[in-house]
Amino acid sequence: MTTAPVCVLGLGLIGGSVLRAAVRAGRTAWGYNRSADAIAGAADAGYDTGTDLTAALTRAAESGALIVIAVPMPAVDSILDAIAEHAPTNPITDVVSVKVEVGDAVARHGLTARYVGGHPMAGTNRSGWSAADPDLFRDAVWVVTVDDGADPDVWREVAALALDCGSVVVPTVGDEHDRAVARISHLPHLLAEALASVGAVSPLAMGLAAGSFRDGTRVASSSPELVRAMCEGNADALTDALDDALALLTRAREELVTERSTKTLVTAGHAARTRYEQHERFDIIDVEPGEPGWLEKLRAAGRLGGVVRQIRSASPG
Repeated sequence: MTTAPVCVLGLGLIGGSVLRAAVRAGRTAWGYNRSADAIAGAADAGYDTGTDLTAALTRAAESGALIVIAVPMPAVDSILDAIAEHAPTNPITDVVSVKVEVGDAVARHGLTARYVGGHPMAGTNRSGWSAADPDLFRDAVWVVTVDDGADPDVWREVAALALDCGSVVVPTVGDEHDRAVARISHLPHLLAEALASVGAVSPLAMGLAAGSFRDGTRVASSSPELVRAMCEGNADALTDALDDALALLTRAREELVTERSTKTLVTAGHAARTRYEQHERFDIIDVEPGEPGWLEKLRAAGRLGGVVRQIRSASPG
């Protein structure tokens, strides 16, 4: 649909993977990272990267590039300061794991009119440019927000980038996204930390640990700073999810003590996992960004499991 240039600000696992995937898709793309050491070898590998934020944004302003904010939440405000100064009319998206807080920050900087949020639901327990992989997003879900006031042309650009990176697009409102990811992304990180802490009680326990412990604690090996930034940026929704998890575990403990049984939790968990495995997507093919009611139509379809796999160019005029 588009071959618009892409300027990626932040070249860790996700931002670096976006840059690599965009280049592989034939896009002109360049990236900025605050630390030169963190992107050592990127230029030698043929990627257009650097540590001069002003230069990256000046080039973006001159070319009309889509700007992708790919820094942790605590650094978003400083990036937005620079965008507001050097590239205030460019289309903007992000790959941060929370949407409401980013949207609020964008609004404070007066950039809402050209912003559409994004969040690729992909990652590993590794971090940094060295872990970046152009295949990271292949067949993954990439949220593209449909909040009030979204510009249909910017929405197309953001969705087209997600598709070029190999993902399918799920249209979602920012606050609904945050409540959902609190449960399927942020809470699993905290549960993995708890499971790792409970399990690592002795050399014997570590020596006996096998598949279930390994798989259940995989994300506990993620960078603590990144996990904190992700979870703390979604504190309210994550608190609600934690309350639900604690209530389930409390009831399970009571049942184990009084009835020597784990039936209720195990049965419910198995049924929930089965629903996840049987979840089916459907293609959203009858909504054109910019047509009357397009945001409401995409929201409704996204809630029901719809995904976008193809973006048509805007109609002339």
